[in-house]
Amino acid sequence: MTSPNKQLPANTILDNFRIKKTLGGGGFSIVYLAEEIDSGKEFVLKEYMPSRLAKRDTNETVMPRDDSTVLAFQKGRMMFFQEASTLATLQHNNIVNVRSFFRANNTVYMALYYEPGKELQQYIVKHQGGLSEKLILTIFPPIINALKIIHEHGYLHLDIKPGNIHIRSGGRPLLLDFGAVHQRQLSRQDQIGHITSQGFSPLEQYRKNGYMGPWTDIYSLGATIYACMNGRPAPPANERHDNDTIKPAVTAFRKQYTKSLLEAVDWALEVDPECRPQTLDAFLEALPALEDKHKSLSERLWEKITPGVTRAK
Repeated sequence: MTSPNKQLPANTILDNFRIKKTLGGGGFSIVYLAEEIDSGKEFVLKEYMPSRLAKRDTNETVMPRDDSTVLAFQKGRMMFFQEASTLATLQHNNIVNVRSFFRANNTVYMALYYEPGKELQQYIVKHQGGLSEKLILTIFPPIINALKIIHEHGYLHLDIKPGNIHIRSGGRPLLLDFGAVHQRQLSRQDQIGHITSQGFSPLEQYRKNGYMGPWTDIYSLGATIYACMNGRPAPPANERHDNDTIKPAVTAFRKQYTKSLLEAVDWALEVDPECRPQTLDAFLEALPALEDKHKSLSERLWEKITPGVTRAK
């Protein structure tokens, strides 16, 4: 028999942690607030629990949903463990830090340092979009720099969205939820399956052999900034490919934000992967700094290419 509740109950002991409550979860995992028994400190505990592949029996063991999901469940569990070990080596102020990871209940757990704050999604819902340009330019450059570390290690995040960006005091962002992180493959044939987030995942994530790279995470960054402005996600990329009804940011939000920021968002949101920025450095350079946000994207790119040369108007 299986339990009707897929979450572990409060006071469950796992390794050196006691679960206090469930915080949430997504397609890959369940997230708990837990207490480290030895120190009494609070941690976030993530459990590999893919909702489409697994179920929990009455003794809390996680198991494949049926015979058809056994291989996919086992492969995902192996990758979750490998990715946890990789994340433990990624030290960055804007990447959630891994305390430990371990196996139990036929699955894998990751203990993450807990930091008070709110998800970016909560700010978007509260204000119905229209977040200030200052806030956007405070949050996203550090997130981009954090992603650069991930990309330099040969990984892609593949699930950037407002719910996975945590805002601490002072507007300090923290990139969360690495359950979808995968190694970047060198060919289309090597690409692996994954879930998508409507409005935030680009076209290539919907396709079995879609060729993914830094431009994939860049689309999600652009879509997340768009949601900060719009209050809701852009139309799904697969729908945009067939009938693109999105109103460009330079038109939709021209009265609220500087042109250079809007141009950068539209560039990142190109449906065709080859039309987007191909590297995080390129996208970061397209975003205005707070001190030069009045300049257009073309003006700042011109200054980078030809420093000290005045561009003809």
